[in-house]
Amino acid sequence: MSAILTPKMLLSGYAQGIFPMAQSRDDPELHWFEPRLRGILPLDGFHVSRSLARVIRRGVFRISVNTAFRQVVEGCAARDETWINAPLFALYDALHAQGHAHALEVWSGPQLVGGVFGVTLGGAFFGESMFSRETDASKVALAYTVDRLRQGGFALFDTQYLTSHLKSLGGIEIPRAEYRQRLDAALRLRADFTAPALPDPQLILQRTTQMS
Repeated sequence: MSAILTPKMLLSGYAQGIFPMAQSRDDPELHWFEPRLRGILPLDGFHVSRSLARVIRRGVFRISVNTAFRQVVEGCAARDETWINAPLFALYDALHAQGHAHALEVWSGPQLVGGVFGVTLGGAFFGESMFSRETDASKVALAYTVDRLRQGGFALFDTQYLTSHLKSLGGIEIPRAEYRQRLDAALRLRADFTAPALPDPQLILQRTTQMS
């Protein structure tokens, strides 16, 4: 795209079912995408394995929300290949300042070891990326994020694409037309990512709908 993308334009794109990515961190351009098959993580179908349940129950990690947003984005971009370039960093910072972008952080002691960040609009959460520096950190982040979305009134967790990691946790692919229907319904809702209190680990497990 040749025009400079603004936060307002980015939100408008999400509302239409499209999202921007760069070819690489050094690519100054952004390009719109709309997959034929869209990845989503059903909020009523998150899979918690027995091993993950043990990690959550033991409280191995400390969880926080929106205390290290930029660090989470940087963690997600700190890999050999990334689609997060400088313009996207600036856009995410602006959306976070406006209350439209959020992060859930996972800590081990004083160290940030995992997290998830995404953009919210109505009752839709557009999951942008996640990262993990310790075993199970990203899975724990997703478990807490799914619970937060459910408690906050969200109806859609858009993962854009389906990876094997997301599939193992209950992620699915749906056709573009079905995604647009779900998106339209979610955009009519009022939801709040920041409202729910951080739950006790045992409560997370009690509210999980599937054990595998």
